[in-house]
Amino acid sequence: MIYLLEDDSNIRKLVVYTLESQGMETEGFERPSEFWRAMERQVPELLLLDIMLPEEDGISVLKKIRAASAWKAVPVILLTAKNTEYDKVIGLDSGADDFVSKPFGMMELMARVRAILRRSGSAPAQSEYRIGALYVSPSKHVAQVGGENVVLTYKEFELLCLLLENQGIVLTRDAIMDKVWGSEFERENRTVDVHIRTLRSKLGDSGDCIETVRGIGYKIG
Repeated sequence: MIYLLEDDSNIRKLVVYTLESQGMETEGFERPSEFWRAMERQVPELLLLDIMLPEEDGISVLKKIRAASAWKAVPVILLTAKNTEYDKVIGLDSGADDFVSKPFGMMELMARVRAILRRSGSAPAQSEYRIGALYVSPSKHVAQVGGENVVLTYKEFELLCLLLENQGIVLTRDAIMDKVWGSEFERENRTVDVHIRTLRSKLGDSGDCIETVRGIGYKIG
């Protein structure tokens, strides 16, 4: 099941029709209140989420989903007329898996939907990691240093887990961008470097385990 939360009836009807024509069961909602009731009944495989909504905005909806243990693993594609780098950073750092700017073509949207569904069907990550005082549990969404919880943004946590999953392997900035932010994100910005710097700061002494490989990227171990 795919859910679509979009208040524009024309877009909602077209997207639902297109997805269902491709054999994907889809349900559309105009208002967040309708969507939340549906979430209590059934958790979808994917959510297509508009940002500009009545009742509450899409970023607020996204943050609530990521904060709920029963829903935080649901992949989310943001649909929005906003197309600045700042808006992308806010959306992706809040936990979005992809970002499609309006107006968008149905073929592009279908390609992104299929890509997200393929990705979400991958093997589960290792249950936990320990390096010195650092402890990380991807399944529990927990990061600790010396037994104390470290508060990370959704993207910071994803970045840390990606490095741990590839321990000992140097990951290029482009590879990190593709895995954590998506291949469509602007390549000329310093998003990866900024997040690495913030992550190291939050991890304290344990942040030293994140190594910079000059001219290439980053690795742990």
